[in-house]
Amino acid sequence: GRAAARAAPASSSSPSSSSTRARRRQQQERERAATMRAVLRERESMYSDSGACKVMNRYDPDELVRRRLRNPVDALKLAVRGLDITFSLGKFFACLKLDELQGKSAEESVSSTRAAELRETLTYLGPSFIKAGQVLANRPDIIRADYMEELCTLQDDVPSFADEQAFNIIEKNLGARIGDIYSKISSKPVAAASLGQVYRATLRSTNEEVAVKVQRPGVLPTIERDLVLFRWLAGFLDDYSRRNLGCDAKLIVDEFGEKVLEELDYNQEARNIQDFYDNFRGDRFVKIPWVNTQLSGDEVITMEWIDGIRCTDPAAIQRNLNVDTFIRTGVVSGLRQLLEFGLFHGDPHPGNIFALADGRIAYVDFGNVAEISEKNKQVLIDAVVHAVNKDYVEMAGDFSRLGFLSEETDIEPIVPALEQIWTDSMGKSLSEFNFRNVTGKFNELVFQYPIRIPERFSLVIRTLLIQEGICITLSPQFKFLEVAYPYVAKRLLTDDSLRERLTQVLFKDGEFQWDRLSNLMDLAQDDSVELDLTDTIKDFVRVVARDKVLRSQMLQAVTANNQLQVQQLVSLLGKLDGKLELNRVFSPNEVLSLANFLMLELSESVVAPVPIPTFRQM
Repeated sequence: GRAAARAAPASSSSPSSSSTRARRRQQQERERAATMRAVLRERESMYSDSGACKVMNRYDPDELVRRRLRNPVDALKLAVRGLDITFSLGKFFACLKLDELQGKSAEESVSSTRAAELRETLTYLGPSFIKAGQVLANRPDIIRADYMEELCTLQDDVPSFADEQAFNIIEKNLGARIGDIYSKISSKPVAAASLGQVYRATLRSTNEEVAVKVQRPGVLPTIERDLVLFRWLAGFLDDYSRRNLGCDAKLIVDEFGEKVLEELDYNQEARNIQDFYDNFRGDRFVKIPWVNTQLSGDEVITMEWIDGIRCTDPAAIQRNLNVDTFIRTGVVSGLRQLLEFGLFHGDPHPGNIFALADGRIAYVDFGNVAEISEKNKQVLIDAVVHAVNKDYVEMAGDFSRLGFLSEETDIEPIVPALEQIWTDSMGKSLSEFNFRNVTGKFNELVFQYPIRIPERFSLVIRTLLIQEGICITLSPQFKFLEVAYPYVAKRLLTDDSLRERLTQVLFKDGEFQWDRLSNLMDLAQDDSVELDLTDTIKDFVRVVARDKVLRSQMLQAVTANNQLQVQQLVSLLGKLDGKLELNRVFSPNEVLSLANFLMLELSESVVAPVPIPTFRQM
């Protein structure tokens, strides 16, 4: 009877209601298809804009799911892994809730205990969670300071795996016995990380000291299972993610997964090392180890051994080196990676940075690197210039151009918020600026406006935070902008590739900006490197003199209000003193070429063209 009653409405439903349901299903299918296309476009943008250097194997989440669910055994392993994760994290969060109910969560001893338990839980759950913990260790907007301090130990304090397993992996990858390759090798790893560990060895063929990096056995399937589980969880959090972060939760997982799996590709890491080595080849301040690709493989990398003091030992650096010079070297090398090469180290934690005896800085571990486009490099430089000039409308535009805001977002309400953040952070001078404070305030802005931090810039922010943290540990009085501003100003004033950018900065709304030029000149004063503006002034004179519009604007600036701007000119000449070789700017050939150009332009404007006579045949 109940079956008949349930069937009755269906049999009596009208054709119109059936067609309505069909149209609704079609509409839902179209919406799902549109969402999928948007996700695919966003994912493709992720590859084209933010992938690491010359990535050969692209991350495919759909293939990942198929690979981890090929048969019932794989499905069972996935289910067991899911239960293990649920139980371990559930136990930790249950303890947190119990502390809250008992009113103990604010007690320092309890908080310290829970932070240690979180570190132990993440370590137990394996590489994916260790990597997630390392990310959280640099996110003050997400996790408390006491937890961050505990999670920082995940950077280096990771248990090693059996040496016998490591040596078997080396022999399998290199196709030879350990003794045939290395004349000696350490019996224990000198460092262990979440994805592998490192041995110190000497090459038998050349007697060179090398570092041999070996991947953890079985790490790939474990991470892939975790990523499948993360993606399923992201499906449940998608509405929350879109509402609060403005993006698909699965895309966030895919960005994390892409970087982690990229770190597991040791062939890719070998290429990364070579790219960094080429960028800093012959550099007097930065040391990048060479890599031996003949003795590297899918699970092994052989590279030059770096003998120096890790930044995990700040006291030793303070005893043996000029700290201020070393800090300046480190900050400038990081800015060069970001703004000059567009290829930067994505994990410069203290364990991956060495101070050498000659004062150079050395980097190791190139599994996590990323690049930004030429366009984004220039926009970042624009953002720094706009910050210096307190042009907050343009700063908001820079955020939009960098992908923090969608194209249709109205930036007008965001401008006052940016101004407030920057004004509060700057205080009365550069010496009061702290990058971590700015980041914390900006993170509050993220929750008030439709702002999403693109993955590549999340990595940039993390890198800058880590660098500032290392610098402050070495010298508590260190101020990031006191090094960063002069570097950017010098690049803008002296880099041939940025001449057009410099012109755009100095000419705004049809007027020459004396204050901007003055700011750049002031910021570029830095005793560490002599500033030579000869080529810049030479190019600037050539561009302005040959462009009628710019020439007119420059003339108006010099003779504003029908008066010669003597004070501005004297001030500028004073700042150029010792930084300019006039005989190179106004060389005879340059003056003659410019005179010819101006005479030709004058003749074209004064002498009207004479029409060619035509004769009609009779």
